[in-house]
Amino acid sequence: METLHLLSQGMIHIIADGYLTMLVIGLIVGMAVSVMPGLGIVMGIVLALPFTYSMAVEPSIIMLTAIYMSGTYAGCFTAILYRIPGEPNDIPMLWDGYNMSRNGQTAEALGWALISAFIGGIVSTAFMVGLAIPLGKLALQFSTADYFAAVFLGLTSVVSLAGASIVNAFIGLFIGLLISTVGVDSIYGSERFTFDSPILVNGIPYITVLVGMYGFGEVLTRIGRKPINFSKVGEPIRTNTAFPSLKQIWDIRETLLRSTVLGTLLGIVPGAGATVTSFIAYGIEKQYSKRRDLLGSGLPEGIVAPQIGSTASVAGHMVPLLTLGIPGSGATAIILAAFLLHGVQPGPLLLSTAQSKLTVYTIFASMFMAVVGMCLLSFLWIRVVVRVLSIPPAVLAAVVIMFSLLGTYANRNSISDMMLIVVFGALGYAFEKFKFPISPLVLGVVLGPLAESSFMQTMISHDNDFTAFFNGPIRGTFMALSLAALLFPVVRNSLSRRKSSMSQTVSD
Repeated sequence: METLHLLSQGMIHIIADGYLTMLVIGLIVGMAVSVMPGLGIVMGIVLALPFTYSMAVEPSIIMLTAIYMSGTYAGCFTAILYRIPGEPNDIPMLWDGYNMSRNGQTAEALGWALISAFIGGIVSTAFMVGLAIPLGKLALQFSTADYFAAVFLGLTSVVSLAGASIVNAFIGLFIGLLISTVGVDSIYGSERFTFDSPILVNGIPYITVLVGMYGFGEVLTRIGRKPINFSKVGEPIRTNTAFPSLKQIWDIRETLLRSTVLGTLLGIVPGAGATVTSFIAYGIEKQYSKRRDLLGSGLPEGIVAPQIGSTASVAGHMVPLLTLGIPGSGATAIILAAFLLHGVQPGPLLLSTAQSKLTVYTIFASMFMAVVGMCLLSFLWIRVVVRVLSIPPAVLAAVVIMFSLLGTYANRNSISDMMLIVVFGALGYAFEKFKFPISPLVLGVVLGPLAESSFMQTMISHDNDFTAFFNGPIRGTFMALSLAALLFPVVRNSLSRRKSSMSQTVSD
C-alpha cells in the first residue's frame, strides 16, 4: 500500500508542478536522437544535461530518463523501415523487422514493436518499483567497505562494455580514473596532477569530459565519413501501425514472458546494456521458439524478443543506480552525473527520508508515464521520421558544437572549460579512431571519486587492512561477482578457441 501511495503522490507531483512538459520534451528528444545518424541516446542525454542546470532534480531526471526510454524504443523505426538500426540494440530488429516490412507487413511490424515496448516498459518498471524498497533497506546496512565493493563491481562492468578488446576497455577505465583524481585531494587536501595550472586546481568537471568525448568527439569522428543517403533507400509503402490481435499476442506468450524477465534481470547487472540484452533475447528465442527455424524471415517473435528485452533493460538499469548509486550503462552514468550535479547522491540514503522517497517515486511514476507517452507519440513520429532523416549532417554538427560549448560554459561560467572540451573532443576522436570504447572512460570519471572516497575511508578506519574488503557477506558477494565478471571473458575466449581448434581438427 505504501508503494501505491507513493506512486500516486509522484504522479500528482508531476502533473501539479508542470513536470509533464519536461517528460514530453524528453520523449521527443529521445525519439529524435535515436534515428539521427551520428547522435544516439547517450549523446542526446549529454546534450540535454546543460539545460538542467537551473532546474530542480526531479524535472531534470524525468527529462533524461524519458530520453533514455524513448530513445531505446524509437530506433526500431529506421531498422524496420530502412534496414538502418537507430541504435546498436536495434540490430536484431533488422533480421525479422525489416523482412516483415519487405513482405508488405510494415504496419504489422511497427505494431509488434510498439506492443513489445509497452509490455517490456510497464512490466520492468513495476518490477523496479517493487524491488526498490527492499534493496534500499539492504543498502542502508552498507559500510564504506561494502560501498567500495559495490562501486568496484560497477567498474568491472567495463568487461561488458569492452567490445572487441578488453585491454582497450581497461586502458580507457584507467584514463578515466586518472582524470577523476586531477585537482585537490578530498581526504588530505593536496594537489594532484595540476602541473601548476590554475585551470586544473579545481579538477576537471565530469560534464566537460562527457560533452567533449561524446559531443565534440563524435563531430570530429563524423568529418570525412560518407553520410547515409536516405533518398536512395525509398519510402516505406505503409507508415501506419496495425496492432496485433489478442489471439496473436497470446500465441507468443512464451516469447513475451522470456524476453521480459530476461531484459529486467539483465538490466540490473552493471554493464549488461540494451544491446547485450537484445542480442541475448534474440539468441534465446532462436533456441527455444517453436518456430525457430523460420526466425529471420519476418516472424513477430524476432521483433518481440529484442524489443522487449532492450526496453525492459532501461528500468532494470535504474535499480542499481537509485538503490546503490552504481550506473549499469553509459546512459545511466550520465544520469548519475545529473544527480551529482544537483547535489543528490543516489544510493542507500535516497530512500531514507520522506522527501527523498517522494523524489524517487516521482521518477518511478514518470517512467510509467514515459512508456505510455512514447507509445502515443509513436503514431505521429512514424510520419516525422522521413523528414528528420533529411537534416543535413553539417547542420547537425553545427548544432552539436553550439550546444556543447554553451552547455560547458554554463556549468561553471568558465572559458577554461571550453578549452578543455576541445581537448577531450580530440581524445574522443582518438578513442574512436583506434577502437577504444568511450564508456569505460566515462565510468572511470564518474565512479572514480566515489571509489576513492570509500576506499580511503575504509583504509583509515581499518588501519590499512586490505582484508576489510572481503570479510563481510555483502562486500564478499560483490567482490565475488566482480571476480566472476573479470574471469568470464577469459573463460569464454578459452572455450571459443578450444571449440575452434576442435572444429578445425574434425574438418582436417
